[in-house]
Amino acid sequence: MSDIDDLAKVIQDLHGCKPTYVETVPVKESFQGQTVWEGDVEVFELENHPQADRVYAWAHYTGETGEARRYVTVLAIPPATTPQAAVKVAIRQEYRERTKEN
Repeated sequence: MSDIDDLAKVIQDLHGCKPTYVETVPVKESFQGQTVWEGDVEVFELENHPQADRVYAWAHYTGETGEARRYVTVLAIPPATTPQAAVKVAIRQEYRERTKEN
């Protein structure tokens, strides 16, 4: 299975509607001159989703050994209206979750 196939399955499972691949968009997010995230964001159209007609998705390796795989999906709902904005939303959410745990 390819990354796109894996992401499509995750989207189907999480959001309960059929995703159709549209495009891959390279994104580089920086903060104070430092790259905080860089990778490809996959854009999918959603069929019959009640809130969004698109979703942005990507996967990355986590953990010290980089063996665990984490999938991220962000519905195209403001403020996440572009792949770049979706990455920013995901970074903010991840930061909130980490600071809440500590």
